[in-house]
Amino acid sequence: MAQGHRDPVREQQWRERVAAWQSSGLTIRAFCVLHGLAETTFQHWRRELRERDAQAASAPLSSSPRSSASRTSSPRFVPLTVLSAPTQVVEVRCPSGHVVTVSDADHATLQMLFAALNQPIPPGGEASSC
Repeated sequence: MAQGHRDPVREQQWRERVAAWQSSGLTIRAFCVLHGLAETTFQHWRRELRERDAQAASAPLSSSPRSSASRTSSPRFVPLTVLSAPTQVVEVRCPSGHVVTVSDADHATLQMLFAALNQPIPPGGEASSC
């Protein structure tokens, strides 16, 4: 694989593994032994994902008025990680660093949340803090 090329499937697999480790309560070494993973590879991906998340969170939001081209462009979303849990929790992480967490939401509530996040910015309007 060429350096700098990101494989979203592989990244998602490692995001799921790191999330499973975090919720397991195990040490990294014990988790890796249990799941047949190389500890050095796990540490590499843990650091890599942390750096990618930090870069995404610190991506500068333009303070200048948005052009008509950028207002009509598609919204940017980050990868979604679904964790199995006894309750349903949806967490939206905004590039600004804000986090929206919705617990035990029904389909209609989630639909309203994502519809609100997908609203275009009116001409001359300001972007939301998210």
